[in-house]
Amino acid sequence: MKTNLSSQIKLERIPKRYYDPEGDVELAALTREEKIYTRIFETITDGSEYIASHIARIINLNVEQKDRCVLALGAGNSTLSVYNALIELYRKGRVSFRNVIVYNLCEFFPLDPDGPSTLKRLKETLLDHVDIHPENIRTVKPGLVKADVYEHCKEYEREIRASGGVDLTICEVGPQGAIGFNEPGSLATSLCRMVLLSGEMRQEIANSYKTENVPTTAITLGIGNILSSGRIIAMAWGENRASIIKAAVEGEVSTDVPASFLQLHNHVRLVCDLSAAEDLTRLSRPWQVTSCEWTDKIIRRAIVWLCGVTHKPILKLTDKDYTDNGLGELVALYGSAYNVNIKVFNELQHTITGWPGGKPDADDTYRPERAKPYPKRVIVFSPHPDDDVISMGGTLKRLVDQKHDVHVAYETSGNIAVGDEDMSRYLIVMDKIKALLGFDTPEFEEKAKEINEFLVTKPSGAPDSHDIREIKTMIRQAEATLACHFIGVKHDNIHFLRLPFYETGTIKKGDLTETDIDIVRDLITTVKPHQIFVAGDLADPHGTHRVCTDAVLAAIDDVKDEPWMKDCRIWMYRGAWAEWEIDHIEMAVPISPEELRFKRNSILKHQSQMENAPFLGDDDRLFWQRAEERNRATAGLYEDLGLASYEAMEAFVEYHPIRD
Repeated sequence: MKTNLSSQIKLERIPKRYYDPEGDVELAALTREEKIYTRIFETITDGSEYIASHIARIINLNVEQKDRCVLALGAGNSTLSVYNALIELYRKGRVSFRNVIVYNLCEFFPLDPDGPSTLKRLKETLLDHVDIHPENIRTVKPGLVKADVYEHCKEYEREIRASGGVDLTICEVGPQGAIGFNEPGSLATSLCRMVLLSGEMRQEIANSYKTENVPTTAITLGIGNILSSGRIIAMAWGENRASIIKAAVEGEVSTDVPASFLQLHNHVRLVCDLSAAEDLTRLSRPWQVTSCEWTDKIIRRAIVWLCGVTHKPILKLTDKDYTDNGLGELVALYGSAYNVNIKVFNELQHTITGWPGGKPDADDTYRPERAKPYPKRVIVFSPHPDDDVISMGGTLKRLVDQKHDVHVAYETSGNIAVGDEDMSRYLIVMDKIKALLGFDTPEFEEKAKEINEFLVTKPSGAPDSHDIREIKTMIRQAEATLACHFIGVKHDNIHFLRLPFYETGTIKKGDLTETDIDIVRDLITTVKPHQIFVAGDLADPHGTHRVCTDAVLAAIDDVKDEPWMKDCRIWMYRGAWAEWEIDHIEMAVPISPEELRFKRNSILKHQSQMENAPFLGDDDRLFWQRAEERNRATAGLYEDLGLASYEAMEAFVEYHPIRD
């Protein structure tokens, strides 16, 4: 089953020569801005398998040379795929843990038997599945009290020294560049100690461990301990790590970015996927490190960057601007700055359209969407019951107003994001309506009592009962239906798919299965759309967007060779967490001030997601505020480049299924 097709979104956006680390001839030039040896892989799976193979080699080498290998292991979310790959190598007989000693890199303090534990996770994800001797697993002493923490930390360090020192440390680059629980402010000389966890780190832990019961303190090996390891492998996956990876790899060593201290180690490897590496110079501005392969996308990226550096619109750039900023190669290639300017200006101009479904009876040579067929059958896939209006509410309204047959498919129930207080409000209203209409029944009274008693006694973080999940699902479906009606989507064109992977009743979701994909495929084959809009917002910190995107792309992959599917275009939107970079935008839909207010009102129909939405991520603004700021910023960037001035814009990138 193909379940990682979302990785193609990145692959289409970066020419391979700029991320192929095996290109020995170009390696020195490509990485000259990088102060840490960095390996970039197409997917998390590829990167994880590379790390697992490297760990296995180091274990085998150390066991052969000195009869043991000492590891310090982190248990961050990024390590899970690595440990899965390492277990596979163990099962194939390529590595043994009989002579391995493991030190837990960090642990929560105080340890709650019902709370998160890094050791518990290490055992569940790796140690319980290999042949390590239990006595060789070292961690924070259970039942440790605060008064004994200092001495225990010193004893932990003495144990490591007595074992011969750590041969290899495995860790992830966490929020703000944290290593272990060494957050900004940690010194290069810091040692094993108790630390206070920041709000951002605690949110990361809550998401990673799928729990709300997160301690405020922890015990961690210090940066000094980590740097004393023989070798270090650090990892980072996903767009939300891109800026911190650039700071750690290309910036100055600073206490503001603890991962930057890895620059001080002679044997460190940083492994990341394309998403996490996209801000590195060799990917984001390759012309600054080597002679470029000047594709249209790279040229557009370079000119947009040059406009930002010179503070000029495109058509005012001069030959001198190009040569002074390392882009003289483009002037030589095209004959003059003017020729490059016109090329890029026209390309960006042609991305702008007020007809996202195509303008009927119009010349579509330079339009993002074709004029025919008209009207089009359109499916908008929305991961949660509000992503459609948050990310493309203005475009959705235009598609409806321009008479296209628009279907909206909500992939998950979103019930986990409805607070108990919001649900209780609906129960009170229901009770009043029941009394008003005389619908008093013993069955209703008994069920209402049961639900209220559950809410009163429900422990913090405990999953909802089936009845409560169903009520919360009804709330979100009602809100989504109101929003669709407000926009003008036909009632029969509103689809609630309720993909099974989401319906666990807890923050932790299941894996994507064929059942999920079948549900999506059935809708696509029933509608036979001319356009599909799908979330490409892979920066979603909770992972639901990526799973939903993979479900849609896998379904598309199954039907891509159907005759009707060959006439279907797939557009990816963003907006809830990030926006497309302007050099990749292929369709930009302008939004007037009135349309932006209409979009806001569409989002406000989702009342349960306003003040009390529990999963806003690191950005504490409400979704309508984020959406408006991003839409205005996109329009502002077009204006700064010398194009037309609009109130706001929604942006899209076309996805091309890989066909044989």
